[in-house]
Amino acid sequence: MVNLGVTLAGVALKNPVIPASGAFGYGREFAEVYDLDILGSFSFKGTTAQARFGNPQPRIAETACGMLNAVGLQNPGIDAVIAEELPNIAKLFHGPVIANIGGNTVEEYAENCRKLDACPQVGIIEVNISCPNVHCGGKNFGSDSKSAAEVTAAVKAATKKPVFLKLSPNVTDIAEIAKACADAGADGLCLINTLLGMRIDLKTKRPLLANRTGGLSGPAVFPVALRMVWDVYEAVKLPIIGCGGISSAEDVCEMMLAGASAVEIGAANLKNPAACKTIIEKLPAVCERLGVTEISQLTGGAHA
Repeated sequence: MVNLGVTLAGVALKNPVIPASGAFGYGREFAEVYDLDILGSFSFKGTTAQARFGNPQPRIAETACGMLNAVGLQNPGIDAVIAEELPNIAKLFHGPVIANIGGNTVEEYAENCRKLDACPQVGIIEVNISCPNVHCGGKNFGSDSKSAAEVTAAVKAATKKPVFLKLSPNVTDIAEIAKACADAGADGLCLINTLLGMRIDLKTKRPLLANRTGGLSGPAVFPVALRMVWDVYEAVKLPIIGCGGISSAEDVCEMMLAGASAVEIGAANLKNPAACKTIIEKLPAVCERLGVTEISQLTGGAHA
């Protein structure tokens, strides 16, 4: 019997599988496909202080082994999420959820954390300093170690909940950004967000996305994400949620061997709404093949 339980900064999860923010909404559509209580947790849609309509259409484009998105953090705003979405989530999922927040200013990040601090069902706050699809805030904070540290310190002062910083792969040295967040008090890290990319329509000779660029996700980015999780695991002593192109139980275990304590699964949910359920069901057999009775034993296991 394999124990799939993991712990993230003191928050116990029944397994390491977490649908990623942006690919799971608030869980309603997926709850029609399977019982969400099978999940370790889920990271609900990225939330900002004010409602955002998002970027203009078209904002999705297919690529080989993945997809580009430039949705642009479309959401109803933090107050509406707390008043309307969290009560509905409580009916669908009975474990601790992860609240993903964005912001244009340091104070906006902090204020969102203050408001979520009073929400008991939120177990972890995931601070998105890495979205490549917005034109201010977000990616700018995640591209500079000093700015990343400033946001980290501000949100830590605003909440007692564990804070995980979601890091961008669109930097020269992700380990440097991770160290800055760790030194500023982060409880954990999530990586990676999407890689910046684009496509051009041969008929119109114009970019396919109205935003011109978007975030690349899917199996194509898995080796990049794996390498970055490895580098960050070597650089800091914080729990890591590995994210990027995971689409199988084997991928989960590989990401954990690189250093992740848990994983987030994004694009796979859009291809197969039951992807997370299937992965969780297959994890025990993969762990048995690897000779572990507790999946947490895999974390960092590939490091000498």
